[in-house]
Amino acid sequence: MAKTVAKPSIIETGAIADNRRARYDYEVLDTLEAGIVLTGTEVKSLRQGKAQITEAYASPERGELWLINAHIPEYLQANRFNHEEKRPRKLLVSRKQLAHLSEEVQRAGNTIVPLKLYFNEQGRAKMLLGIARGKKSFDKRETEKTRDWNREKARLLKHG
Repeated sequence: MAKTVAKPSIIETGAIADNRRARYDYEVLDTLEAGIVLTGTEVKSLRQGKAQITEAYASPERGELWLINAHIPEYLQANRFNHEEKRPRKLLVSRKQLAHLSEEVQRAGNTIVPLKLYFNEQGRAKMLLGIARGKKSFDKRETEKTRDWNREKARLLKHG
């Protein structure tokens, strides 16, 4: 009888990290897909499904868009050629998109928030960015209230 060895879960396509907190803290006005420049060990770490983007944000600097404070843990099998976990990573957007993002951030005081990190059908790492405006505490309470009411409505209709 052959033994089966459990492999670590490997993600070929689909979501790696989802920033659920962003939709609670921010009102997302517009979304945009961007490529992300990664090293080999970062990609291998992402394929294992390990990344956190809850505290990350994107910033247009020096004519480029940078992802700041995203946490991709070190790839354990990559001894001395490993990457820094929270290094700034370049995001790939067109000049037109970059100009639009820069204008939105400067003009209205909005923020560029990463909403989701995933692999597309070709196996490339992509990031869904959102142009967002921060919610006030009463907006958050209102969001919670409507969510709770919708949940209660669904419960009543199901049992009714």
